[in-house]
Amino acid sequence: MSTLQKITPFLWFDGNAKDAATYYCDVFPESKLISENPFVVQFELMGQQFATINGGPQFHFTEAVSFLINCKDQKEVDYYWDRFIRDGGTPSKCGWLKDKFGLSWQVIPESLPHFIANRDQGKAGKATQAMLQMSKINIDEIEKAFNS
Repeated sequence: MSTLQKITPFLWFDGNAKDAATYYCDVFPESKLISENPFVVQFELMGQQFATINGGPQFHFTEAVSFLINCKDQKEVDYYWDRFIRDGGTPSKCGWLKDKFGLSWQVIPESLPHFIANRDQGKAGKATQAMLQMSKINIDEIEKAFNS
């Protein structure tokens, strides 16, 4: 039996809550469906619990809420980015994308803050400018800009 966490993201879908939960469990390793009924599906992605509801067409996702995926390296960035885009997602800027359900994700390497929030404002500015030109984050390109 799963332990209830204090705060659980609860996502509103228009009749395809189970499809979304199943899809996310397929994208993320160490994930599983926890429970389901015709209205609510509970699932876990890498230890984080979520719930979806078949709420109807009244509400839609916006970029005002997104989920950040901290990626350990470029290979992991590429995996999540390419998977979401390949499956019908839409790329945006600076590591942001929308998946096929319209939910926003930020696919970000763990090393990014080292470059763009560095104490050396000149280097940080160069790294930030490089990032602002990207859709999918390329760590090597940001590091080159940082060191230029």
